[in-house]
Amino acid sequence: MLKELVIASHNQGKIAEFKQMLAPFGVKVYAADELNLPDVEETGTTFAENAALKAETLAKISNKPCLADDSGLCVDALNGRPGVYSARYAPDRNFDKAMTMLINELRASENPDWSAHFSCVLALARPNTQTVFYEGRVNGKITAERRGSGGFGFDPIFMPDGFGHTFAEMTPSEKAKISHRGQAVSAFLQKEFHV
Repeated sequence: MLKELVIASHNQGKIAEFKQMLAPFGVKVYAADELNLPDVEETGTTFAENAALKAETLAKISNKPCLADDSGLCVDALNGRPGVYSARYAPDRNFDKAMTMLINELRASENPDWSAHFSCVLALARPNTQTVFYEGRVNGKITAERRGSGGFGFDPIFMPDGFGHTFAEMTPSEKAKISHRGQAVSAFLQKEFHV
């Protein structure tokens, strides 16, 4: 069983979500910057490639088990974009600009179907051990206006199927139960902690 875990991210929103989800299991969780670990460049073309790249690199440097995720928003009318480039979709990773750009791009496409999904792949890398992957996906649609102040990234414009509110309008625990990351973490917890 894991006693400690490095989260291969410098995204404070992501790190907070992981710490909350792992809190009940007594795991000592480190953010990459707490251990002065570098930000690994995502050069893969899939979520799995990027997650593995980050986890394996930081596991090797820190000599600790490392969990990395790569996730993103895939919009049907935009042929799956921004996808693996979600964090880099807008200049300076500014999600206010990214949301405006995305909505404008959808309006310009004149496609009435604003269906989308969030995907997440977690990679767990341990030194000298084969990397293990966990996946999650949540379907929904893009809203024409931002709603809510919670969450991060594209959360204010993503409404999951079966709900009348966006991720940003949900509490962290509500979002964790249905989100792409929540599903991937749930699969990880079942395997690693037999939950």
